[in-house]
Amino acid sequence: MTRTLIASLASLACLAACSSAPRTAAPEGEVQAAQLKVMTYNVNFGMAGDPSAHLLIRDEDPDVVLLQETTPAWESALRETLSDVYPHMAFKHCCGAGGLAILSKHPIDPQEYARAPKPGWFPSWRVLVRTPIGVVQTLNVHLRPPVSDSGSFVAGYFSTPEVRLTEITSHSAHLDPDLPAIVAGDFNESDTGRAVSFLDQRGLSSVLPEFHPGANTWRWQTSVGPVSAQLDHITYDADALTPLNSYVVRAGRSDHFPVVAVFTHAER
Repeated sequence: MTRTLIASLASLACLAACSSAPRTAAPEGEVQAAQLKVMTYNVNFGMAGDPSAHLLIRDEDPDVVLLQETTPAWESALRETLSDVYPHMAFKHCCGAGGLAILSKHPIDPQEYARAPKPGWFPSWRVLVRTPIGVVQTLNVHLRPPVSDSGSFVAGYFSTPEVRLTEITSHSAHLDPDLPAIVAGDFNESDTGRAVSFLDQRGLSSVLPEFHPGANTWRWQTSVGPVSAQLDHITYDADALTPLNSYVVRAGRSDHFPVVAVFTHAER
């Protein structure tokens, strides 16, 4: 990864950080309405069974966990260590790093599992969750990394934004317009990227920048130094859901950090 690419990522982070005044998290205990706590986490397919991942999920105690890069080994480890907290689990394994999973305290109803349109790489998965705030549809996504087919990060940085837009356009077509929606996962782009902007234009906003603009969710050590960016997002239907808080959990051994958001009913 070149210094030019690192500088570009830093500029995007700065742009996001300066775009608007952040929300203030609602004080714990002061909100009386029912709540839903959601986590998205790219666990890294090469680190199956990593105890730090199990511990941070247990410690954060979200109601719903959307995972990317799961594998059969990850499934075995998570079922063994977290089934007492999450009685409802579903896994779909695919194409190397394309595995998806949902862990839930509440009943789930898996819906469309959709392969990525070419030249996308990874599938998406829509799941209905019967939560304390009603039935919410979650769409778990893992969009194309900024890597070209030849393995170049420089070429991929410039060539893949349109791919991610094509992917999210296809995946989001499965959303039921009559149900509250949360689209979350590893978008592999900032909140100014084309896929995130596409959802924003359709009423699904990325919640983390509203509370912590510019917060990084991914880090990597390169030959010219560390690089970081905000690549993971939880987007929500602002007509149906009100965010109470969102933050990054800076823990775990994956190159991605978990992102957490807390929602309640939107006032009508």
